[in-house]
Amino acid sequence: MRNLLRHPLSLIGTGLVFFSFLSIVSLLVIEAMLGRANPYIGIFTYMVYPALLLLGLFLIPIGALLERRRRVKGGDLPPYPKIDLNNARTRAVLLFVVAASVVLLGLISTVSYQAYHFTESVTFCGELCHSVMEPEHTAYKESPHARVTCAECHVGSGAGWYVRSKLAGAYQIYSVLFKKYPRPIPTPVENLRPAQETCEQCHWPEKFFGAQLKVVTRFGHDENNSARQVSILLRTGGGSPTTGITAGIHWHMNIANEIHYRASDAQRQKIPWVRIKDNQGRVTEYFDKTAALKPEELQKLETRRMDCMDCHNRPSHIFRDPDGAVDTALLSGLIDGSLPYIKREAVQALSRPYADKGKAREGIATSLDSFYLTRYPEIHRQKRPAIQKAVAEVQKIYQTNIFPEMKVDWRTHPDNIGHTLFPGCFRCHEGNHVSPEGKVIRKDCQLCHTIIGQEAKVPRPAEVAAAEKFDHPWPLGGKHAQLSCNQCHWRGRGLVAECATCHTRPADAPMAFSCASCHLKEQSLQPVAACETCHPARSELHLNTTHSAAPCTTCHIPHEWKVAKREPCLSCHPDRTEHNAGVACRDCHLFRTVAKAP
Repeated sequence: MRNLLRHPLSLIGTGLVFFSFLSIVSLLVIEAMLGRANPYIGIFTYMVYPALLLLGLFLIPIGALLERRRRVKGGDLPPYPKIDLNNARTRAVLLFVVAASVVLLGLISTVSYQAYHFTESVTFCGELCHSVMEPEHTAYKESPHARVTCAECHVGSGAGWYVRSKLAGAYQIYSVLFKKYPRPIPTPVENLRPAQETCEQCHWPEKFFGAQLKVVTRFGHDENNSARQVSILLRTGGGSPTTGITAGIHWHMNIANEIHYRASDAQRQKIPWVRIKDNQGRVTEYFDKTAALKPEELQKLETRRMDCMDCHNRPSHIFRDPDGAVDTALLSGLIDGSLPYIKREAVQALSRPYADKGKAREGIATSLDSFYLTRYPEIHRQKRPAIQKAVAEVQKIYQTNIFPEMKVDWRTHPDNIGHTLFPGCFRCHEGNHVSPEGKVIRKDCQLCHTIIGQEAKVPRPAEVAAAEKFDHPWPLGGKHAQLSCNQCHWRGRGLVAECATCHTRPADAPMAFSCASCHLKEQSLQPVAACETCHPARSELHLNTTHSAAPCTTCHIPHEWKVAKREPCLSCHPDRTEHNAGVACRDCHLFRTVAKAP
């Protein structure tokens, strides 16, 4: 056997096996020491060296078979090998082969498992092809889905879609190696997995209902960067009859309604035909009366069923426009809004064309700094740190949203949420889609949202907390104003403005709350609160002229919760006019306190 392994192919295979094995082990140790995944170490650890290892294992027996075949033809060896396990040398060789196979199989299994996870990781998808995927990966890290891996949306679960994605990835590798990829990478992604199998694993459409408040804050291009705030009530609605609310934006969800459409452009921004099947089974077709398409041309277009991605088409790779991005930075305090014209100058600096990111950083810094140096020298001197912070934030906005090397910015990829920058909702709800019966897909703002407030003056972020004040449904004073909300609302939200709502008197305690939570201990000597606060109803005895002017404590010791004598009233009322002398006072009058003195 040793002589058979001297064939050149076997020698090359043996060298590849040892080299790959040692390289894989070394890189695994390096990766463990680094404590984080590295895309370039990963591709060699889990892809390149394992491939060389398998190639070496394949070459070793091929070379041995070729060498044996040569010797069989020369008559040096019999046609078939003889395996004699009684021979100690044969047993040693067999044991070595088995042990080596077990070790290599264990290594290959481990590496294959790690390779599967590596190819599904964000590191592999976003950082390996850095120049190509930089815009998408950068925007992804700033998105609401930054903790959702690329594969969870682009691949999903199951072996079938995993294999399909890797087959598609083979062409992508070819495109990157030979620079065949387009700039920018076109969207939408072809053959993307249905949203029901990806998005809806976290977002449950049947639970979408109700409305949501959205507050939009915009800053002007004037010297004071004047703020304007618009409060919008978004009619989110739902798509399931089980919730009892089937109107609103999510009416489009494919639960009880089916919506199909045909788009005449690759980015699906022009939709000449819509078909709606409602929850009653009624089918209506709508045609765009402005589209110059013949019926046979319309039939050739792909028919798609509407799902989440037709509106939420950029849930992770969001490229923000300069105006909106600067507004967000001003609202969050990352840019000092007291700097004059900072909104206008920042937007202008972001909107200029730059050859690359390096030129952009220099241009933004020079533009903003020179503006305040020449126009506002005193502010430039006094607020130098604020200007530098604004420059850094504007540079970050550019690096996050504009990528000149890939020809990507907010204009290259439409965002179908809303209708401000792109058609979005107006692809269908523009008022031009009409059915043969004359029904029109309405262009009605109230279908999706209601403007509930517009304010021209908005407090700065530092002043917002001081300006906010909650008006309680009924006035709270004294001790009630100092209580935490939960101390009353642990019973529920909809409380009634009555003392008995909170101050119930169970049989084993005078009150649900301890007296000390509202009253001082000295209450028995000097009342802190007027008796009428808790005892607004007084009997006719208390309302007569004799008692109306006297305080309650003239006769009652406050909150001395003792059992009264049978006839304590006689101490002050010996003459019981119009009362039956044989009837005790307690038979008609209930008492909570005792007389102060006989």
